[in-house]
Amino acid sequence: MLSVNTNMGAMIALQNLSKTNRDMETTQNRINTGLSVSSAKDNGGIYAIAQNMRGEVGALNAVGQSLNRSKSIVDVALAAGETISDLIVQMKEKALAAADASNDTTARLALNEDFVALRKQIASIVSNAAFSGVNIINNTTTKLEPLASASASKLTVLGENMSLGGSIITITATGQITTQAAASTMMGTINTSLTNVNRALARLGTSSKRLSLQEEFVTKLSDSLKGGIGNLVDADLAKESAQLQALQVKQQLGIQALSIANSSPSIITSLFR
Repeated sequence: MLSVNTNMGAMIALQNLSKTNRDMETTQNRINTGLSVSSAKDNGGIYAIAQNMRGEVGALNAVGQSLNRSKSIVDVALAAGETISDLIVQMKEKALAAADASNDTTARLALNEDFVALRKQIASIVSNAAFSGVNIINNTTTKLEPLASASASKLTVLGENMSLGGSIITITATGQITTQAAASTMMGTINTSLTNVNRALARLGTSSKRLSLQEEFVTKLSDSLKGGIGNLVDADLAKESAQLQALQVKQQLGIQALSIANSSPSIITSLFR
């Protein structure tokens, strides 16, 4: 039936062209964003899952930063402790020389000056072994509790008080070796301090390694989650490119079909010539 009021062919052609245009818009959006699911309207279920996983990745980033900061604090403490151990070894040499009965008072006083300088250097190192304002070897921070997981579980790293006259370094802040007797007594104190410092270093080293392992695990877990998100929402650009070319052809054909359908009513005018 020919009618000037109703053109079913044009309606159908327009419907198909509109669908093709919508499909092209979707495909172009996937190409532009690189995502097949960029909003909830694309796929509500997948979008919700991906958003939850993105939240997990964000939380793991915070965990990684916490672990990295704590590891840096421990590593600074380790470096300071190793230097302190070396200084105590030098103090032992001075004390042993001062305990030698063949040395006179002048020699002992010279050795004592070196000994006191080394002792003061230990105090200075302990005081300045801080990272980001945190020092775990001067008894100001007794423990670290960095985040270990996205669920806010924590690791515990205990501090090591290496202050002079403490439980680890038993050499007092006023210790000297001016006499043979004082030097002989100091030898025992130094040996105890050296043993304690090396044990403390072993504990700090274990803590640093533990933090490194946890940080490595968190990084791998985060990478796995990112890969999972990509599997869910990333667009296959090769497929989308082929789809776009096909839709462009369909669009051109749709325009031609609509043009043909729109020309049909003009046939009616020939009936009234």
